[in-house]
Amino acid sequence: MGMDAEFWLSRWREGRIGFHEGRPNDLLVSHARALGPPGRVLVPLSGKTEDMAYLRSLGHEVVGIELAEAAAEEFFREHGLEAAPSPRGALVERSAGGITILQGDFFDARPEDVGAITAFYDRAAIVALPPELRPRYAAHLRELAGEDAPGLVICFEYPQERMAGPPFSVGEDELRRYFPAVERLEDRRTEGPQSRASGIDMRERLYLVGGHRAEPI
Repeated sequence: MGMDAEFWLSRWREGRIGFHEGRPNDLLVSHARALGPPGRVLVPLSGKTEDMAYLRSLGHEVVGIELAEAAAEEFFREHGLEAAPSPRGALVERSAGGITILQGDFFDARPEDVGAITAFYDRAAIVALPPELRPRYAAHLRELAGEDAPGLVICFEYPQERMAGPPFSVGEDELRRYFPAVERLEDRRTEGPQSRASGIDMRERLYLVGGHRAEPI
């Protein structure tokens, strides 16, 4: 992932992972059924998110893709699971309890590495990437998940000129350039240390993108 890879690896090495939530994301909990019946859910740039365990509790098989080895190892250790590493193409696979984490560069993942994906969930992936990488990311995500797979995407929107990301501001108009169908499900004000310091208004928005809604919500 180019120059940004070392940035994220250093964050994990130094334990600067304020982006990690220690519990399932409440927007996911409220809208998970939009991902459809139990299937195989892709979680790009997964870190060690508790959302993977939550999705598994709903009956989904889960496939995370994560750059940092530490994140993959910590996820399984913290959940009391043994997941020995094994090669999977250009990536390293760890799998236990219905959850697989493919460790390596997201752009090196192939459809045959992730299997038959039925839906995807992006909480902190697209907003972690600078503008020049986002079109490539979205295209590769659709290649891995399949054109018809629905996805939940959580974005932040704020005046980008007033605060440097990450998280970067990603608006609905931009999402519509990447996905054929975009529906906003939630819109709320949020804040973090950066936005408080900058005095800006930050919106957190949940979108259902691509594919077709499997169940009414």
